[in-house]
Amino acid sequence: MHSLAEAGLEIVERNWRCRQGEIDIVARDVGPDYVRGIQDAAWLVLVEVRTRRGETYGSARESVNWRKQAKLRTVAEAYVQQAAWTGPWRIDVVAVQVDGSGRVVSLEHIRNAVRGV
Repeated sequence: MHSLAEAGLEIVERNWRCRQGEIDIVARDVGPDYVRGIQDAAWLVLVEVRTRRGETYGSARESVNWRKQAKLRTVAEAYVQQAAWTGPWRIDVVAVQVDGSGRVVSLEHIRNAVRGV
């Protein structure tokens, strides 16, 4: 298990809200921008954190279904527009599974979890 900071992301905002919904974490990352041909481009990373206790109703990862992905795209686009961000951006998901006592069983950072952005 690792934190987003340990994965190289710089957290810049938490719990950003707008009319369309909420983004749990807004971060910055550095990586290649193949569209612009820049090796070390600044990336805006919008992170959804999903936590599930047990798997009766599916795992945290599985909870990011097509409906949730559509909502995340809508909220992310609102953030990108409000921030006037013109560089590359992506939506990541952090899926957290906890057991019955609340202890973290698994934590998965899924980069580019939502396609079509």
